[in-house]
Amino acid sequence: MNIEIFLVFSILAAALVLFFTGWIRMDIVAILVLGTLAVTGLVSASDALSGFSNPAVVTVWAMFVLSAALYQTGVAKIIGRQVLRLAGGSEWRMIVVIMVTTGTMSAIMNNIGVAALMLPVVMDISRSTGRPPSRLLMPLAYGSLLGGLTTLIGTPPNLLVSFALQDAGLEPFGLFDFTPVGLGVMLGGIAFVAFIGRHLLPSHVSDRKQKKDIEKELSSSYHLEDRTFMMGIKPGSSLEGKTLAESRLRPALGINVLSVKRDGGGTILDPGPDTLIRTNDKLFVQGRYEAIKAIRQWKILLPEQKGIDPRRFNLSDLTFFEAPVAEKSQLAGKNPRLSKHSREFNINILALVRDDEIFVDDLKKQEIKPNDLLLFQANSQNAEILVKEGLITEAKPISQHDLMEKYKLHETLFVMEITEDSELFEKASPDTQLGEAFGLTVLGIIRDREELISPKPGEKFSTGDHLLVQGNIKDLPLLQGLISIDLLEEQAPTAGSLETPDVLMAEVVLAPRSLLAGKTLREINFRKKYGLTVLALWREGRAYRTNLHNMPLRFGEALLLYGKREKLELIGSEPDFILLTESMQQSFRTHKALTATLVMAAVLLPVLMGLIPLAISAVIGIALMVLTGCLKMEEAYRAIEWRSVFLIAGLLPLGAAMQDSGAAALMAETVVNIFGNFGPWGIFIGLYLLTLISTLAIPPAALVVIMSPIVLQAAENFGLSPYSLMMGISIAAAGSFLSPVSHPANLLVMGPAGYKFTDYIKLGLPLSLVVMVIVLILLPIFWPF
Repeated sequence: MNIEIFLVFSILAAALVLFFTGWIRMDIVAILVLGTLAVTGLVSASDALSGFSNPAVVTVWAMFVLSAALYQTGVAKIIGRQVLRLAGGSEWRMIVVIMVTTGTMSAIMNNIGVAALMLPVVMDISRSTGRPPSRLLMPLAYGSLLGGLTTLIGTPPNLLVSFALQDAGLEPFGLFDFTPVGLGVMLGGIAFVAFIGRHLLPSHVSDRKQKKDIEKELSSSYHLEDRTFMMGIKPGSSLEGKTLAESRLRPALGINVLSVKRDGGGTILDPGPDTLIRTNDKLFVQGRYEAIKAIRQWKILLPEQKGIDPRRFNLSDLTFFEAPVAEKSQLAGKNPRLSKHSREFNINILALVRDDEIFVDDLKKQEIKPNDLLLFQANSQNAEILVKEGLITEAKPISQHDLMEKYKLHETLFVMEITEDSELFEKASPDTQLGEAFGLTVLGIIRDREELISPKPGEKFSTGDHLLVQGNIKDLPLLQGLISIDLLEEQAPTAGSLETPDVLMAEVVLAPRSLLAGKTLREINFRKKYGLTVLALWREGRAYRTNLHNMPLRFGEALLLYGKREKLELIGSEPDFILLTESMQQSFRTHKALTATLVMAAVLLPVLMGLIPLAISAVIGIALMVLTGCLKMEEAYRAIEWRSVFLIAGLLPLGAAMQDSGAAALMAETVVNIFGNFGPWGIFIGLYLLTLISTLAIPPAALVVIMSPIVLQAAENFGLSPYSLMMGISIAAAGSFLSPVSHPANLLVMGPAGYKFTDYIKLGLPLSLVVMVIVLILLPIFWPF
């Protein structure tokens, strides 16, 4: 083994580790691989960047755009709706029709686009027939994957192995070369799922009941009534006359106000942030009853109450520091109240000084900038860590005199007493966000009215403790109003009573190429931007109904929304979401459907005749789609799965380095040595299983790029047909049935159906084996070894 082979294996091993662990995004891993190959001299700079102009990469992103044009013009929707009318009432028949429909469309459209397009349609079928979506959505996803195997353009792995053959000096696959084997695999896979595999599908009837009246049943699907109750506004409450936004009910108590019943009669459904609160209003809310009950036991003690004056406590028992923010500090751009470093290092940022102006009360509205002066509370050890980490330049202790004279800290102090079970306090704290909403910071614990203790991480409170709190004294009346809010014992109305023809509930999922994944509802300002309330989130087989605004959104989750119909229809037209009610989805340019069909035919016909390369024909087709009004250029840009593009382009130089360095030959020789004793069948099955197992962690496109040079070399060493081996690994990679993360289409249906990871293994594993058997039967017939 020479140094070049060692370097290639090292880079490949590092990439595989990062793919399997997920420590770094896969597209970033690919870019790092590209850069490392160029820096180490394994490939030239021009060869390292050549992946971005490679015909395979161009064809992949071009097909994303052409698929989007068929989507936007409603071509697939029209076909799908008409065909699905044949579904009937029996489950096996519905599964067959769904899978045949999606599979047929996936032959010329992107798999993810087909799954996203058909998801609302299948959900409507589920509702109208009363069948759980978990019985139909996995067949939908698998049908799209099986259909992609039938043509060259059906899935990126097929394109990539074809161009790999071309780069090796061999004839590439034709447009329908995959069809004989792929169609057999698709039909066999559909038959297996419809007649045998469906018995392995979960029902989730007890978890997510589905009936014909979906508007009434969505609430029970997410168990909303477990978290709904009534609250009342007492006469003289400081909340009277405030709007819902000013009351801070949502940010402070973690509750959603679903309706407001007026004292004189009348009910306001889906009240907006500007809705005024009046005396004797009854609020129908969603939240944690136990947490609100516990908060009502808290007492705020002002200096004149019980003789507890926070100013008389010796603040020198606590440690405070002034610190300039470092020039390149990671604190820059962060909110002083919400910075993760504040939680990580257990520091309380109390004030910020900028250009001689001191910010205390409105600290949560500020962003930290380099050279700002921070006043914070922390122990000396954590303060030193902040300096070593480069977050601040120094930590200078500040005296009690300066705290009072410069920062007027005593004007922002009050005491909160825990009068009941301290365990209730512990439980209520994370379920509500009083401290965050009002900018409250617990500086110390007062015990026996004498000792002032700095709270440590995980500090347990005791009944009778007094908490020394810093906050805006002006907010205390409002805070007391929230704490003293009345919990009504009367029976809360059913969640179904919240809905009318104009105000209702609906489900959405993140679109496959949404830019909102990883962001919280708070960060995207969901309520203000869309005018809708998020009632619940379905994640990994269970519903979450509280503290949703701090949960990062993930692909594969379903959100239950509540609001006005026009707002729901508006979000259905947003590219970041897929509305799971077809009747409220965006309108398509159906008047352009025939035009889009003709353009697509014009793209494929010259390729079939061998007149124009597929990449060039597809790019010309994009221009025609835009010029004819089938697609807007902004939609074209958004349709491209840029992560896949960078992933493929970044890994293509690795395949070249494996080939040129001899690493591929060495790996192929190892494969032949291990499986060669079993003949051509042994080599094929070994490569197929290796590819199939790797789909659990490596994206299909990336996997094909890595496997192609090994397969080509193995074919040469053993005298086998490269076409049969390359088609085999492409089918193994593209048939990603084993887990929700194996393919975005699998992930897309996970939330709406309530699937768990193991559900994919139960059906995906036997289906993968069935596909392998069919391939082993058909491949030697059409592409002999």
